[in-house]
Amino acid sequence: RVLDLSAAETDYVLGLVERVEAARDDEPAEVSESLQLLLDALDFPAFAVAPDWTIAGWNAAYEWLYPAITSIPKPDRNLIWLIYTDPTLRRMLPDWEAESRHFLAEFRVESGVRLSTPGHRALIERLGQASEDFREQWAEQTVERFASRRRVFDHHAQGIVEFEHHRLIPSEDSRLHVVMYVPAT
Repeated sequence: RVLDLSAAETDYVLGLVERVEAARDDEPAEVSESLQLLLDALDFPAFAVAPDWTIAGWNAAYEWLYPAITSIPKPDRNLIWLIYTDPTLRRMLPDWEAESRHFLAEFRVESGVRLSTPGHRALIERLGQASEDFREQWAEQTVERFASRRRVFDHHAQGIVEFEHHRLIPSEDSRLHVVMYVPAT
């Protein structure tokens, strides 16, 4: 209260004082067979992201939305990396400026103390070298909790498509987040 922090800023600051050992889990998160079955059962775009926002799995509807996902080399298959370095994804986001800021602020909050791990540090350094937009936005130090929201994409074949952006944490592996784009009504 003294610092007049928002809820997201409070979460971020408290997350920084978590036990560092909890954040040292740099081992890649893998999508289990059962989680992939869940993704495949969804008829709308969905994918799973690891703590460093590596895209660990996806379904056919996500491939429809973002066909490039199948040809991106595994080391580059990171959502925050793609937002700042993939011109195709950038064109897909009509309000890229606002969307990239949302994603980066959420990434910062979710990463918390993990930002000091070698994997996260390497990602931040690599992004800083690859993208001036990233460098500028990273310096803003913005933090924001994830909130479901409307997402608009300019699809290469269908034009403007709108979704509600949701996220779930599977109980079998809480390191992963399942991101879903439910068609907006």
